[in-house]
Amino acid sequence: MSEDVSAWQWTPETLAALATFLEQRGITAGPVSSTPIGDGHSNLTYLVTDGTVRVVVRRPPPPPVPPGAHDMLREARFMHALGGTAVPVPRVLATAAAGDVLDVPLYVMSAVDGPVVTTLTPSPLDTPEARRSICESMIDTLADLHSVDWRSVGLADAGRPEGFNARHLRRMAALVAAPDGSPPAEFAGIQLWLTEHTPAESGAAIVHNDFRLGNLVLAPDAPGRVAAVLDWELATIGDPLFDLGYFLASVPESPNELTPTEEFATAMLEPGYLCRDELAARYAERSGRDLTDLAWYSTLALWKLAVLYEYGRRRAERGVGDDYYAGRSQVESFLRAAHQTAGIHIP
Repeated sequence: MSEDVSAWQWTPETLAALATFLEQRGITAGPVSSTPIGDGHSNLTYLVTDGTVRVVVRRPPPPPVPPGAHDMLREARFMHALGGTAVPVPRVLATAAAGDVLDVPLYVMSAVDGPVVTTLTPSPLDTPEARRSICESMIDTLADLHSVDWRSVGLADAGRPEGFNARHLRRMAALVAAPDGSPPAEFAGIQLWLTEHTPAESGAAIVHNDFRLGNLVLAPDAPGRVAAVLDWELATIGDPLFDLGYFLASVPESPNELTPTEEFATAMLEPGYLCRDELAARYAERSGRDLTDLAWYSTLALWKLAVLYEYGRRRAERGVGDDYYAGRSQVESFLRAAHQTAGIHIP
C-alpha cells in the first residue's frame, strides 16, 4: 500500500489531548473539532475550533518521512522570527514536541481570514485592478522578505548562505542519482548546464523556497493584497534570487504547456495579473538586485521540481509514497520547461 495522507485522522483520544494542550495555553476552551485544510501532499493542516476560537494546527505527514523533511519546529521558528517584520505571517501560538500531543511535533498558529487562490480569483477581487494589486503585493512581499535582517531576528544559525547555489544543486542531484553518482539520462543535460553556469550567490536572505500564489492568503476585500504567507517548511538562509526564480517559474503564461505548479496558479492567466517580465522588473526596482542570471535560477527551480517529483514517483512506485506523484508526465513537464528556460534544445 502506498502512503495515503488522508488515512490519518484525529481520534477522540488525540483530539482530547489537543484540546487539553490548547486549553492549558489559554488558546481555546473545552472540546475542539478539526477540519482538514489543503491538498494533503505535504504537511497536514487542520482548522481547529472550540466553537468560538479558530486556530490552525500543522503536523508532518505519516511516516515514512524523508530525513530532514517536514520539520515542524523549524517552520514555526521562521514564522515566529518574521512576526515583527513587514512580511505578513500567521502568529505562532504554541509548539509541541513529539510526545506532547501526538507522536510527532506540531504547532498552532492563528487563522487568517481570506481566500487562498489557485484556479479562480473570487469576488470582490476578480477585477483587473484588484488582480494587479494582488500581484504588486506578492512581489513586494517577496522583496520585503529578502530585506529582513535575518541575523537580528534570531536566524543567524538557520542556514549556510555561502556556497548555497552549488551546494543546493549537489544535494538535489543526489536524490535521484545512480549509485555511481550519475544523473538519470533525461536529467543529465540540464544538470550539466546548471553546473557549468552556476553563479556566485547574489546575496544572503531568508528564502521561503516555495513562494507562489497557492501558498498565500489574500485579504478578502479590495485592494488586493497578501494577508499572510504560509508553508515555511522549506525556509532557510540562502540566495534570494532562488525565491524569485521559483516564483516566476510558477506563473503560467499562455499558450505554453503548463507545469504542475503552473496548474496550481491558473488564476494568474486572468486579466490584470502581471506577467513574469513585469514581476521581475518590479522586484528589481524594489530590491535593487541585479537579475542578469535570473534564467539560471528559474531553470534550477524547474529542474529541482523535476527531481522532487521523480523522487516522489520512485517512492510511490515502491509503495511507500503518495500516489499523487505516480507517473512520469509531471517530471517530463518540468524537464521540458527547464530546457526551454535554459535555451537548451532537447534532442
